[in-house]
Amino acid sequence: MKVDKIISELTYKAVRSSGAGGQNVNKVSSKVVLSFDLKNSQALSEEQKELVENNLASRLTTDLLLILNCDEDRSQFRNKEIVTKRFLELLKKALFIPKERKPTRIPKSVIRKRIKDKKNISEIKKNRKRPDF
Repeated sequence: MKVDKIISELTYKAVRSSGAGGQNVNKVSSKVVLSFDLKNSQALSEEQKELVENNLASRLTTDLLLILNCDEDRSQFRNKEIVTKRFLELLKKALFIPKERKPTRIPKSVIRKRIKDKKNISEIKKNRKRPDF
């Protein structure tokens, strides 16, 4: 994954933030909307695109656009940094392939020990009985 190339493909849009903030909200466009076109991306290979499409299916639009918002800070620049960082983490998680689990086998010595212990306990219980004359 080439981070510089991916960041160059991102498009940012500044929008007026909603919610409380007084006059500042009405004057300043501090909310940042990031969009990434997965279909036309040159930075990702076809396999990577397929992996991202499968893992982020619920977050993609029908045109395979990934859209993220950030209006946490009053600064547009800081919101841009936050949303870019969030996007890169999301992409990294989507591209992660977990290792295939190999089922472990129970060693024969453990099986032998278990059977031996069972026989031992069985013998102890047999010896509790009243002797038969």
